[in-house]
Amino acid sequence: MSSAAFIVFEGGEGSGKSTQAKTLARRLQQLGTDVVLTHEPGGTSLGKKLRRWVKWGRGLTFQTELLFFLASRSQLVCEVIRPALENGRVVICDRFSGSTFAYQGYGRGMDMDMVRSFNNFVTNGLAPDLILLLDIDVEDGLRRRNRRWDSFEREDFVFHQKVRDGYLKLAAENKNWVIIDASRSVSEVEEQVWELVRDFLTYGNEVNSAATSAR
Repeated sequence: MSSAAFIVFEGGEGSGKSTQAKTLARRLQQLGTDVVLTHEPGGTSLGKKLRRWVKWGRGLTFQTELLFFLASRSQLVCEVIRPALENGRVVICDRFSGSTFAYQGYGRGMDMDMVRSFNNFVTNGLAPDLILLLDIDVEDGLRRRNRRWDSFEREDFVFHQKVRDGYLKLAAENKNWVIIDASRSVSEVEEQVWELVRDFLTYGNEVNSAATSAR
């Protein structure tokens, strides 16, 4: 397998991203791979504070929400992601830029060119090598939630459908995205994720042409 790689899990509410990210990290570590597992928003001291505001705060404007996410990402890239990649480690991140494009761009209806420009500024052009989109029907995903809902989960169906449609459009437009049917059992999704990542780390971009249609 190759050394440094930046792998991101994306998806709507209830898609199982966090579970699959943790499972993948554990499987790679068992093989002796040096892995860094992180998440957005969060992953740093500043990120944790901003996470509380954007997930549980009330009355934030869409602009403030966007800037909080971008500030958290800037710190995460600087403190965690870039140093890990420079040291040849595999970075697995639960959400990254794709979430901003889907939620603030498509979901909130903010100007996508502006969102992309701001994101490029805070990441200094850093982009994932592989993005695994765990796709699930909006109603099914929300039904899976069994805890107190945060500010995004409380949004209406139309918002979440816009987010899902945005994700699917992003996947169709970018070769480093892979769509995975997240409506299946956790173990089935886990095995597909493992096959895709194993092949990607072994063969690199050659896996993309075949994997992008995997559902």
